[in-house]
Amino acid sequence: MISSGTWAIDASHSSVEFSVKHMMISTVKGRFSGVSGTVIVPERGVDHASVEVAIDASTVDTRDEKRDEHLRSNDFFGAGDHPQIVFRSTSVSAKGEDVKVAGDLTIRGVTLPVVLDAEFGGEGVNPWGMTVAGFNARAKINREDFGVTWNAALETGGVIVSNEVKINLDIELIKQG
Repeated sequence: MISSGTWAIDASHSSVEFSVKHMMISTVKGRFSGVSGTVIVPERGVDHASVEVAIDASTVDTRDEKRDEHLRSNDFFGAGDHPQIVFRSTSVSAKGEDVKVAGDLTIRGVTLPVVLDAEFGGEGVNPWGMTVAGFNARAKINREDFGVTWNAALETGGVIVSNEVKINLDIELIKQG
């Protein structure tokens, strides 16, 4: 498991992605390029760790600029009024390589509890002598719980955008100091 210390997210080797059903028949995926944060693991171990992640809502990218503009608008993320999506852990528990990170997720100014199911990928030294570690984490949220309620009904039944959002994070950390 990850060693004690302060770790910073390496944004260039990390990804924060989401997926939603479109028209109830296909899946649209997006990502955020603006991610930063820290993981602090005390000497007592990972069960006493703290995690804080900030995501720049304006960096949403679904490979369709018109859709991305709509996602940045108040119909979705409201990036002008709420520039960051923030996660702050409230507890961390590890069993082997599996880690549960409970915390508060804030989207559009609404803060709700979320549990990330994480898996430790390992720790090592990169070619530049820095100690790095990796995690993959997943969660599902209901976007309407966070006030992201825009939708449109389809003539055939169903809606344009599903309420369930799947979140996937592949995070590489760099040990500080």
